[in-house]
Amino acid sequence: MFSSALKSISATNITANYSIASTATSQAGPWRIYDAKKKSTGKAYSVFVFDKKTLDAGGSSLGGRSGGTSVKRAVEEVVERLRKEASSLAKLRHPSILELVEPVEETRGGGLQFVTEAVTASLASALHEKDDQERSGGPGGRGSRYVTEDADGVRRRRELELDELEVQKGLLQVSKALEFLHDNAGLLHGNLTPDAILINAKSDWKISGLAFCSPVEGSTKPTSIQGVNLYEVLNPDPRLPRFVQLNLDYTSPDFVMDNNMTASADMFSLGLLSVALYNSPHRSPLESHGSLSAYRKLFSSSSTIPSASNKFLSKRPLPKDLTNHVLPRLITRRPAQRMTAKEFQESEFFDNVLISTIRFLDAFPAKTPNEKNQFMRGLNKVLPSFPKSVIEKKLLPALLEELKDRDLLSLILQNVFKILSLLPSSRRAFVDKVRPALKDIFVVNAKQAQQDKDPARDAGLMVFLENLSICAENCSGKEFKDDIFPVLLAAIECPTHNIIDAAMRSLPVVLPVLDFSTIKGELFPVIAAVFTRTNSLAIKVRGLQSFVILCGGSADAAADDGLNGLAPQKKTSSSSALDKYTMQEKIVPLVRGIKTKEPAVMMAALNVLRIVGQTADADFVAMDILPILWSMSLGPLLELKQFQTFMELIKLLSSRVEEEQTRKLQELGGTNGSATVSKGEDMLSFGGLTGTAFDATGPAGNEDDFESLVKGRSSTSAAAAPGNGSFPRWDDTPNTTTTTTNMSSSNGPGRSSGRSTPSAPAFSWSTTTPAQPTSAPSVTCAFTAQQPSFRTVTPDMNSFASLTPTSTQFSQPLQPVSQQKTAAFSPPPAPQQQPPQSSSINWGSGSSGAAASNPWASSTPSSTAPNYSSGAAGLASSMAVMSLNSQQRPTMGASSGSFSLPPPPAQGSTGFGTAAPQSQWGQQPMSMSSTANTQPSRPQQQPQQQPQASKSGLDKYESLI
Repeated sequence: MFSSALKSISATNITANYSIASTATSQAGPWRIYDAKKKSTGKAYSVFVFDKKTLDAGGSSLGGRSGGTSVKRAVEEVVERLRKEASSLAKLRHPSILELVEPVEETRGGGLQFVTEAVTASLASALHEKDDQERSGGPGGRGSRYVTEDADGVRRRRELELDELEVQKGLLQVSKALEFLHDNAGLLHGNLTPDAILINAKSDWKISGLAFCSPVEGSTKPTSIQGVNLYEVLNPDPRLPRFVQLNLDYTSPDFVMDNNMTASADMFSLGLLSVALYNSPHRSPLESHGSLSAYRKLFSSSSTIPSASNKFLSKRPLPKDLTNHVLPRLITRRPAQRMTAKEFQESEFFDNVLISTIRFLDAFPAKTPNEKNQFMRGLNKVLPSFPKSVIEKKLLPALLEELKDRDLLSLILQNVFKILSLLPSSRRAFVDKVRPALKDIFVVNAKQAQQDKDPARDAGLMVFLENLSICAENCSGKEFKDDIFPVLLAAIECPTHNIIDAAMRSLPVVLPVLDFSTIKGELFPVIAAVFTRTNSLAIKVRGLQSFVILCGGSADAAADDGLNGLAPQKKTSSSSALDKYTMQEKIVPLVRGIKTKEPAVMMAALNVLRIVGQTADADFVAMDILPILWSMSLGPLLELKQFQTFMELIKLLSSRVEEEQTRKLQELGGTNGSATVSKGEDMLSFGGLTGTAFDATGPAGNEDDFESLVKGRSSTSAAAAPGNGSFPRWDDTPNTTTTTTNMSSSNGPGRSSGRSTPSAPAFSWSTTTPAQPTSAPSVTCAFTAQQPSFRTVTPDMNSFASLTPTSTQFSQPLQPVSQQKTAAFSPPPAPQQQPPQSSSINWGSGSSGAAASNPWASSTPSSTAPNYSSGAAGLASSMAVMSLNSQQRPTMGASSGSFSLPPPPAQGSTGFGTAAPQSQWGQQPMSMSSTANTQPSRPQQQPQQQPQASKSGLDKYESLI
């Protein structure tokens, strides 16, 4: 049947300009209603279609009965009456009368069609659906039979709610339409039934079904609408379907019993309609089944006539105000006792704040500006009391239509966002209705609006920003970016500081909706530009707080004023936060460029650097962030607590840099095989000469304190341990039985004469004391600790004599030696006195066996080190070099066998010598000999009279250091 209807409307102006759904969404009497969209604009409309074949089917069912001509004439009368209905809509313009968009057209099959405003359903369809829901156990019992389908093929369940407020609102709108028909047009509707009332997309009730409309008897108002023949209307051809006949269940007895056509007849029908809205099932209390005789019979008995005594034959209780004040003056036999349409609107049934609010909103354009302002301010408090369907379908569209009034823009938007917070289906309402309206106001011609100062627009923009979270929750990311995000950018660039502040405060709501590229490429540059050029400290602080949020920080951390200490900050990781490059290269330079020293700005900058310092590289923190923090921390206006906050962050970041750098160096050291500096790599030791660095690892593995070393204050325990590489004090009692080891190169690495661990090379000061002929002070000396770098002195090469190795006992296998051969480097014996015997030290062996403990030993292998004999030539050269009492300070060459302090020995040196301290051990200088075996020193008789040197060697050493 639907397909045949579509075929019948093909090739018309309506089908060419409108996209019509394939299935009907509702039905109103003989009309089937289809959803449609205009192809040029995409706006929604409804198409009413009448198929003539529905009448032919009713006529053919009568079979072989004669009188086909009369049936054909009756069908033509019905078609003409329906055409009159559509044309009457074109002549009557009222908010409560269905609006005609395209005039009626005739289809190829003889049917009719016309286009009206978009309607959801007829009241008859809504009541049938409500009956089905009640029979099935409520709204969730079964699916709706009435499903809407738009031109794109999307099917949606029609949502209709007929609660008490919806009924009151609808009856009020119907009464307004009747008032217009009776008082202004002078017409009588004549067939006011649920099929004659249409509900549009805004939940407004509109009157249609004007097929039986006729001028009121005795009316003097001019009209072009032809009246109906009451006799023909009351006596239709029985072969016609009932949906094209007068519905007697809602007809006034004025028609049937009095044959009068007065305006009060519509009021009687309105009373029956009011009872049907509350009845169960939703039907008229009069049930005549289309029979005139049955109708007359109902009015013959008081029990079958609706009245207050029988509760108007309603199976459900009616509202008290409707029962007591309204229905007794509508459902009455005498027309003079019935109230008019205007009196019906002023009845107690509509005396409540919700209905009054709707009535005021319907008459809103006629109100004064002061009344409009007062109404919008109070509406916000009343909205929670309205049913959700009324709010979404009635109040919200009405408010959006009034957005064109710029003076009320902020007040209207407050109510609009309040409605969105109340609706369970706010996403649909926002996307379909609110978002396009906001786009038209704030996005279209936004640049022109910025140039022209508009306080009303700024006030509306402030309300929009305060409710930006509702916008973000009720639209997708693409919709937000296309329609809402441009408004946010316009607000940030607005010259009004309050709007900029509100826009930046909304960043925590905006960032989760936007993608990374939009944040970095569009949002951040705008905020940075405003931060750079603003002269307001408040916007400066708000911009820094925005940077914290853009870097992934929390809003609480951004608002920290520095007076709460450095509490652990919760870093909220956001996929839309800025990357590390932008933080380091864009945000930190902006912070560095801040000129003001206001504490609020400084603390806001501290929060930015704190969040950036958590992500930035360690070297960037050290070279860029820490200097900024130090500079800001010394601001003259900071309080003590704020300064301490700066210092805590500086310490925190500094420790992070230290840890990362330490870990990095440890990793690099582990890669090279050793994390310590090896011998000879310290370029500061002895001027960076090869082979002259101290060795830090001696035989005992200990380190000496340099100050104690050079001052001769080594601990007793260190001096007592053999080979520990420390200086004993000068006044310590020497050991007379120092054990030495032959470390000659001729013995080889493994030939140690069976002795134990070799001791460090040692030397003794020789002197003769008559009171103590059996002992002499002896000092053990070995350098083992790695010392800091020393000053170097360029040696004088001309002061060294030529050294020629001689044949010594080292050239032969180890043999016992006599006492006389151990007196090398001793002075010639004085007359009548035995030459003094001095202890000797093997400095050459220090290069191989004690190299680790003697830093003064040569780095040259012991196999090539020269050996000195006790000959006169060796004695002369040794004394010439080792004496510190000569007038010319000795210098050292690369091949010297000894040196005097300082400088330290160069490569190839094998030992050193110095004069004995004469103040303690006599006037005779001490001599040293580089021999293989060192024997215990024995005191010898020294001459009593020796020429005293002008300055002792120890004094020179002390003056040098």
